[in-house]
Amino acid sequence: MANTFSLILVLATLVTGIIWALDKFIWAPKRQLKIEAAAANAGDQVDAKTLQTVAPQPSWVESASSMFPVIALIMVFRSFIYEPFQIPSGSMMPTLLVGDFILVEKFAYGLKDPVFRHQMVETGEPERGDIVVFKYPPQPNIDYIKRVVGLPGDTVRYSAHKQICVATKGSNECKPVPLTEMTDSEFSQGMTRLVQFNEQLGEQEHQILVHPLKRDRTLAYQPRPGSSEWVVPEGQYFVMGDNRDNSADSRYWGFVPEANLVGKAVGIWISFEFERGADSALPSWIPTGVRFSRIGGIN
Repeated sequence: MANTFSLILVLATLVTGIIWALDKFIWAPKRQLKIEAAAANAGDQVDAKTLQTVAPQPSWVESASSMFPVIALIMVFRSFIYEPFQIPSGSMMPTLLVGDFILVEKFAYGLKDPVFRHQMVETGEPERGDIVVFKYPPQPNIDYIKRVVGLPGDTVRYSAHKQICVATKGSNECKPVPLTEMTDSEFSQGMTRLVQFNEQLGEQEHQILVHPLKRDRTLAYQPRPGSSEWVVPEGQYFVMGDNRDNSADSRYWGFVPEANLVGKAVGIWISFEFERGADSALPSWIPTGVRFSRIGGIN
């Protein structure tokens, strides 16, 4: 089911659209007939402006009719082309930071109706390495963002050394995903400096973070005790956050069904900084600056 805003947008488009159509094809012609009749009775003694007062357009009809094309354009753009999302957590660091506002390409994985999310047109499928927004399977009213690691039919392994290994569908060979450690990392958790890697996942090269002292949490979603291996079912996807030790993802709650996909994250349109000193009097939701350098595409 669509979220509340999507439902309100669709209903507003429907209501204003009906009023616009009724006015254009029924009410406006009736008003024009009244004006023409009044003009015929008055002859040339009344000007056009005065004649308009004989059958004026109600203000609520005028407002709804003028709002309809604007609301309809927003609804179409948001439902089928691009939708803005805010990054609320650090699970995708360093690729995405808290305060990033991203654009999600809604037509990347099929066009869905905005209310019941039934697929109307098939346009493509996620590729390994894509950053996807999806409805969180345990609570579909919540939107999550993660990176696609395993495609349908893949076998995904996550080693104790925190390296991904993928055996593609029909293959028995599990190929470790290449990792290259970076010399400097600006990210830390508490007093511990996080280790930053370049990872080559499919065609996508991106960066990930690993906590060097943090052991992998007990995997709650696994095919058998003591295993860190998952076979991705058909029609579903295995996703992970780039901040590997601070991400609740498919390792813990399972796979993402194709029906839950919302779209592909393609760019950052604005990025706000929220860091402030302990003595700051500003509320936490007020940004302290704009990170212009982060505006643009994402990997």
